[in-house]
Amino acid sequence: MRNLSDWLDYQQRVHPRSIELGLARVREVWQRLGAGAPARVVITVGGTNGKGSTVAFLEAMLVAMGKRVGCYTSPHLQRYNERVRLLGREAGDAELIDAFERIEAARLMPSRDPIALTYFEFGTLAALWIFAQNKLDVVVLEVGLGGRLDAVNIVDADAAIVTTVDLDHQDWLGNDRDSIGYEKAGIFRAARPAILGMPEPPAGLVAEAARLGADIRRAGIDYDFSPQSSGWQWRTGEASIDLPQPTLAAPCQTANAAAAIAALHCLRERIGWDPSALATGVRNARLAARLQRFAQTGAAEVIVDVAHNPQAAGVLSSWLEQNPIAGHTFGVFGALADKDVGGIVAPLSLRIDRWYLAGLDSMTSRGLAVAELRERVAATASRLAPIVSHADPRDALAAAQRQAAEGDRIVAFGSFYVAAVALDALDPGKRIRTRLP
Repeated sequence: MRNLSDWLDYQQRVHPRSIELGLARVREVWQRLGAGAPARVVITVGGTNGKGSTVAFLEAMLVAMGKRVGCYTSPHLQRYNERVRLLGREAGDAELIDAFERIEAARLMPSRDPIALTYFEFGTLAALWIFAQNKLDVVVLEVGLGGRLDAVNIVDADAAIVTTVDLDHQDWLGNDRDSIGYEKAGIFRAARPAILGMPEPPAGLVAEAARLGADIRRAGIDYDFSPQSSGWQWRTGEASIDLPQPTLAAPCQTANAAAAIAALHCLRERIGWDPSALATGVRNARLAARLQRFAQTGAAEVIVDVAHNPQAAGVLSSWLEQNPIAGHTFGVFGALADKDVGGIVAPLSLRIDRWYLAGLDSMTSRGLAVAELRERVAATASRLAPIVSHADPRDALAAAQRQAAEGDRIVAFGSFYVAAVALDALDPGKRIRTRLP
């Protein structure tokens, strides 16, 4: 295949399903590749929300410590290359294509049974292959879905973090926090640090971590953090650090940074411990579409956020309440068909003065058409606000921008697809070259 887009199109066709949980197929291809360990130290990050931000904090802190770092995240927003970062840069097209060619040869190895891989599994193996070729000190891996059966889990992490557990992907993970927590605990390993980044983890998460024999470190018990007049403090019984406020905006980012620091503290004998670097990392961490603000004189400000489940919507709602504006708030919203639209809309209905709904069915087979989205929003919103329907996020955002004035606010949220379109429009120097799956 000639280019990266060709490879990504091929990967979306080669497996009959977009998601197939399980480790056997991915592990077999990885063994056929014969690659070494992705790095001397591996940290895995799972959870319902906060995974990407926690990876960003870990990367920024480790880079400030002078480490050679690789990060794997998903999904991407504007370029597929975003998923694989190493040594402070995104993987190049040539690196990804080389990895894909090797994976394809391994899965179709002569005299061996062919192995079907999903789009996500191709990407996970490519990231691990690229990392293994670059002699990295630390690799940080974000779990795609769940944990126990996610492709990332073929790697035994030296420390693992579960940031939060809430209802999402119930078709795959279960219908309650205990069941989902059990699945997410699968990234933990016996006698290795297991960071539980939430104050009240579900019993299923804690029980499975204990059954696995993991070295459990719980927020509020084994480490803690609290605000100070000029920042915040992280502490354990052995150490305390005064830290600046994260540049990442949401209040929950302190908890994400605290979990990242807890993991690094557990690994300090292997990677070192540098409080000043940790502070630098907290300040330097950046991540697109996490309460990302775009402001222009004479126009409404635009906030782009990937809130796509009830827990994330609650965080977004709290931030909007704590950061009021004089004008009106316009919500540009689209969702995938399997999402709890009511649970997303409920906490935000008092914050949105006008809805610009966007269909996603033209962008992905998983997308919700705008007619059905409108029905779900109208049935859930606790106050009657005007609703305008649009075929896709581009039209919805453009309509909101035409209507909004200086002093108003536009919030584009509900799906990575919505966020990606918003970033395309607001940050045109980084236009999408390869679409989300």
